[in-house]
Amino acid sequence: MNFNSSIDDRFVYQVIDTWAQNHPEQIVYQHQDTTYTYGQLKSYSDRVACYLTKEFPDRRPIVVFGGQQMEMLVLFLAASKSGHAYIPIDTHTPVERIELILSVADPSMIFAVDQWPLKTSDYPVIISEELSTIIETFEEVVPLQGITLDETYYIIFTSGTTGVPKGVQISQRNLWSFIEWECRALGIKQNDRFLSQAPFSFDLSVMSIYPALVTGGALVPMEKTVIEDFKQLFATLPTLPIDVWVSTPSFMDICLMEKHFDQQHLPQLRVFLFCGEELTKETATLLMTRFPEAEIYNTYGPTEATVAVSGINITSTIVEQYPRLPIGKVKEDTTVVILDEGRVCEPLEKGEIVIVGPSVSKGYLNNPEKTAQAFFEFEGQPAYRTGDAGFFTTDHVLCYDGRLDFQIKLHGYRMELEEIDHHLMNVSLVKQASTVPKYKDHKVQQLVAYIVAEDNEYEKAFQLTKAIKAELAQQVMPYMIPQKFVYVSQLPRTINGKIDRKALIAEVNAI
Repeated sequence: MNFNSSIDDRFVYQVIDTWAQNHPEQIVYQHQDTTYTYGQLKSYSDRVACYLTKEFPDRRPIVVFGGQQMEMLVLFLAASKSGHAYIPIDTHTPVERIELILSVADPSMIFAVDQWPLKTSDYPVIISEELSTIIETFEEVVPLQGITLDETYYIIFTSGTTGVPKGVQISQRNLWSFIEWECRALGIKQNDRFLSQAPFSFDLSVMSIYPALVTGGALVPMEKTVIEDFKQLFATLPTLPIDVWVSTPSFMDICLMEKHFDQQHLPQLRVFLFCGEELTKETATLLMTRFPEAEIYNTYGPTEATVAVSGINITSTIVEQYPRLPIGKVKEDTTVVILDEGRVCEPLEKGEIVIVGPSVSKGYLNNPEKTAQAFFEFEGQPAYRTGDAGFFTTDHVLCYDGRLDFQIKLHGYRMELEEIDHHLMNVSLVKQASTVPKYKDHKVQQLVAYIVAEDNEYEKAFQLTKAIKAELAQQVMPYMIPQKFVYVSQLPRTINGKIDRKALIAEVNAI
């Protein structure tokens, strides 16, 4: 694959289909003893694309609900071949969040690879058994008009400050900008096998999916049940048939607890790609000790700028040179500027990281107000205000310096503290709430919720906490539930009468 050529006449799904046409028996998906080929991926996705074109010709987004099954990849390609953007929703998403996503997205229809959790739906739902029938028997061939370069290819929903998720629209041109950079700059080779561990509703998964598929590689999935059972996880790690590792640093910290997770047991594991949160020097150093011949890349980027826009190969020299690991050189087609109240900062001067160029999203789906707040034009190009603080070194290496607002990342998942508060306030036992992060080495380790509780019958604080967590779990993803609860009679307030979250952050992180 020549990634120095122009993308103007190529589409992602066409490049993937070329592998199927030239190497139909090549493995595209490998889960234990179960494998699927590029030929099967093309055949299945073509049939579903024809079905979509015939039955749902409106080109509105479709929802794809499930885990990390092969069928999810089939549906992603079928959507793009038939002119639909797809919205991945993970199986473990709470019902309330699904309902909020549907209210924003207004999709054409829903594919439920796993059991659909809503009892009723305003949209057609194709369940797994019906999908299997389409994949195996749909024979009608209809002309397909796939997603163009500037149409939305996928939509990933992130947290919103009001409790309503924001749907980030990524065009095929955005996606190509990212794919070509990763394949050129991050050590990817043809036919590599990628770990597929991140949920498909998390844009880190894109770092595995499309670089693998456009280079004739394979995805090796790891299910949530394995990840959450350390015994299973530690037994699985030394046996993974992968060349490229993709995860958050937090997941790597867990994996490094397994002593046999090393180069001796995984000699083919050649490249580590990290994104989603800060990579600490401690994690990088231990990983270099375990895999001395591997390349370790620290990358950076928000969902709104298509996964990542900068990266750097972490070496012992880099670890020694920087007090905090840098996030790298910006990719060639993109500009990053550091702005301070509209002024472009000089090297070493801190300000807000603003991303400019072809990987920047067109904005949030059906949300012009939030789009206008975050997206703008900078010198004639699309730009996005990240809310991240940072600076450039004198040799133009980008460095991250924390958040400018109250949006944080924990274990790779981005979330708004205000969104957690919003859902806590909906819990019947909570009168007021403010959630704050506890840091260690500049990295969020824990969410702490300060609670003014309603009158209740619980004698012990742990009993109240258990009840609040159980009710909150019906509204939010598990990673958004605070790990610690502090009960107070009132929350501190600023001179303007607002809850003083900064005072609580200072209290939680006091030494």
